[in-house]
Amino acid sequence: MKLYYAPGVCSLSPHIVLRETRTPFELVKTDIRSKKVADGSNFFEVNPNGYVPALQLDDGTIITEGPAIVQYVADRAGATELAPANGTIERTKLQQWLNFVSTEIHKGFSPLFNPKMPDDGKAVVRERLLERFAFLEKHFGANDYLMGRQFTVADAYLFTTLGWTKPLSIDMTHFPSLQSYVARVMARPAVQEAMKAEGLIK
Repeated sequence: MKLYYAPGVCSLSPHIVLRETRTPFELVKTDIRSKKVADGSNFFEVNPNGYVPALQLDDGTIITEGPAIVQYVADRAGATELAPANGTIERTKLQQWLNFVSTEIHKGFSPLFNPKMPDDGKAVVRERLLERFAFLEKHFGANDYLMGRQFTVADAYLFTTLGWTKPLSIDMTHFPSLQSYVARVMARPAVQEAMKAEGLIK
């Protein structure tokens, strides 16, 4: 199994889940700007959309899109603590959170990384993100994780996206519960392992 990744981007989420489940895998570094894999090959041959993450299974099957990958990895490992069983209301709630992170947080950040986005447009995007952070702040005032007391694959995804507040200089001082949440996830051994492997921390 191979995980195609770029340091610190959304592929960190499945990277964390692979390590949480102790799934054997190979990390394959990818330059998402040049669309080249570390060995010089064309990344478009792995994912025609040209972005990470992409998970290549041992039979050659390629899975893309982070929320799909993390659920597959957890299910394959039988890690129901990370992803409740399919068909349960808990799994539906997990998918609800994965969709929220994908559409409201992850895609909410995207325009801020676009050099063509005008400053007034970025201001509107930041305001909307802060509204979503306020929603999460309230949630984490009463919950350790997105699903309550249990860390799940959705937390790996949210944690990854919240890491982008630093390079974008987004002030998080008004969100103490959200900051505590990030620190709580950061303290997990698998998260530390993944971040060290990507060169994000020492």
